[in-house]
This record gives sequence, structure tokens and C-alpha cells, in this order.
Amino acid sequence: MIVSLTDAGAETSGAKAGALGVLMRAGLPVPDGFVVPFRAYREAVRGLELASPDVLRQAVVSRPLDTGLLAAIAAGLDGLGNPPVAVRSSAAGEDTESASAAGQYETVLAAHGLDQVAEAIRVCWASLHSERAVEYRQTVNMPEMAVLIQRHVDAEISGVLFTAPNPGGPTEIEASWGLGPSVVGGTVTPDSFRVNADGSVHRTISAKRTRLDRRGAELITREVPQESQNRPTIDDPVAVGLARLGLKAAEVLGRALDIEWAIADGRVWLLQARPVTAALPTAAEDAARPSGSLEGTAGSHGIVTGTARIVRGPDDFAHVKPGDILVCPYTDPSWTPLLRIAAGVVTETGGVLSHAAIVARELRIPAVLGVPNATTRIPDAATITIDGATGLVITADPKN
Repeated sequence: MIVSLTDAGAETSGAKAGALGVLMRAGLPVPDGFVVPFRAYREAVRGLELASPDVLRQAVVSRPLDTGLLAAIAAGLDGLGNPPVAVRSSAAGEDTESASAAGQYETVLAAHGLDQVAEAIRVCWASLHSERAVEYRQTVNMPEMAVLIQRHVDAEISGVLFTAPNPGGPTEIEASWGLGPSVVGGTVTPDSFRVNADGSVHRTISAKRTRLDRRGAELITREVPQESQNRPTIDDPVAVGLARLGLKAAEVLGRALDIEWAIADGRVWLLQARPVTAALPTAAEDAARPSGSLEGTAGSHGIVTGTARIVRGPDDFAHVKPGDILVCPYTDPSWTPLLRIAAGVVTETGGVLSHAAIVARELRIPAVLGVPNATTRIPDAATITIDGATGLVITADPKN
């Protein structure tokens, strides 16, 4: 009824769990766990294969799990020592070379005990049929979902790294305080480190004002103390060690990787490893900054001119028209339908390795991230030009 993570393969457990299983078997540091495989999901929706997404979503949320499956999950949790766990999607087609589905499905962190884990599994299953997931996979078939359950890592520092697509290229790393959703969700602008093949490190340190942590079975967002906001999260030797670990994982899996990692009690853990689906932007470091421009992080290739549309939340969605450029605090995965009609995106926080940037690169729209106070400095309905390779936003009338 369940599959040990060390035995997981993509054919039964999805590419996300399958990749972690390969890394575990190679001796890399992956938190222990198990998988509720595709067949359990198929049993949960038996007889509803032709139903609408709304019907499927309601069915998997409301139906109790099979008693045999519950017993197997309870045994799996006992085998881990009943700690808090992270419950993550591992859908068919997710985390593959053709589609990352970055942020499209649910993750539940810090679930504790059988009841909470069972509820988290249903949440993951239901997210397969959410509006944003259905919109994302317009041309990608993802009909089933396995669910990955791993020991929760109480990260003091976490982030994402991209290994180079070509041998000898640099490894790009982003890092912030606390749990990983702050970085992958783009709610902070993380520190960035470029680790070159010769071991040299180029760093850009950002003001990391908030962090996410576990308190019991809850996740809390709290302010980072002033003295730590601009302090580097990791030093150069740690960055080099992360790059080496990323390259080892890339060697094991045979491809360039997008890796989520965490550090707890001084130990590095690999939480996810998926293929890089779109190349990072490359730009001349001495790019000229025209008068009237704002500067952020280059997130996705391309130059586009369009109407700026300030979007602070779902109440503003109706104002967005095809060809507008989204200007927002950060993008939530539920905003994927907007990214499909937008000509580009500008955010106030976030890094080049965040989910928003990954989806923008897959959709081939330019993105500029981490522009401080963009939603107040750029007038709504202004005509702006964004360059996703230089990180520049040009407007004739920026507000100071």
C-alpha cells in the first residue's frame, strides 16, 4: 500500500519521489520517508475518471482514506518514529524535463500524527484538480498523483540551487533564513551566490526581512532581527560545499538540476531535485541603466513593452488584460492563469530560482524580480518596458 522512499521509482511514485529515491540509494543526504503511490490515488477516484475537476476535487477531499491504506501509513509513520513530516505532491509528469509544475500542487509541512497526515494527502490529491493546476497543464498530461511523506527538516537556512547545464559552468545558489517556502515562493529576496568551477564565489547579499519556521504543528512567519537581515546566510565554504553536493546529485541523475536544500543543526539535506526546464537568463554585467529605470534581478529572458497592471491580490485579477505586464509584491502559484495572458511580470521580492521565475521561463515571458516597492513606484496603467535579461524596468514616470 505504501512504498519506502529508498525503493521509490518514477513509474509507481512519480518523478519527484523517484529522483529522491535514486539519490538516497547513492548515499546522498535525503530525509527518510515513504510514498503513497499512484495506485492509491486511482482507488480513491475509482468510478470518477470522466468527472469534472470540481467533482474530482470534492471527491478526494471528502472521501475517507481506505482503512488498509490508513494502516499502512500509520506503520510508515511508526517506522520514522512519528515525527512531524512534510507531505508533498509527486504527480505524474511533475518535476520532469518537459514540465516542472513548480508550485502548482500543494505541500503541507509539519503534519503530525495519522489524522493530520491523512488530511494532507487528501489536500495534495485535490490540488491535482485545482484551477491553477488545470490551467498549467493545458498541454501537459498529469492525470495521477502519488504523495511523498518525509521527515520534516526544521531548517535554519534553506534555499535553491541550479547546477550548470554544461560541464565547468557555475552553480547558482539562493538562500534565506528559515524554511524553504520563503525562497521558492518568492516572499523574500534571498542572498545569491555564484560558485564557479575554480571554487571562487560571487555573492549578492539581500535584506531578508521575514522567515518561516515551525512551531509545533503550525508554520509561523516572523520578522528577522535587524542585525541578521543583511547578514550573509552562508559563507563561501558552505556555498562551495553546496555546489559540490549539487554537482554530485546532477552526476547521479545525469542532468542539470534544480535542487531545494535545507541546513539544520549544521547538516545539509536535499529536499527535491528536478530537471532544469528552462535556462537562466545571461546578461552583460555592464548593461547601461537608462534614465527613468528601476533595477531588479533578471528572472526570465526577453524584452517587452506593455501596460503596467498593479496586482496586489485576487481582487485585482479582473483588471488584468492580455498583454499587460503584472507588477506585484510577489506571485502566488494560484496566479498561473494570469501569467499565461501576461506579457511579462515584475515583483517586489523573490529571486531567479523562485517558482514564479521558473514558470515565467517555461512560458517564455520576461520577468524582473526583487524591484523594491515596485507597486508604488510604477504607476498603474503606465507604459513600461521590462528587460528580463538585464533586470531593468523602464518607465517614463516612475514614482520615487
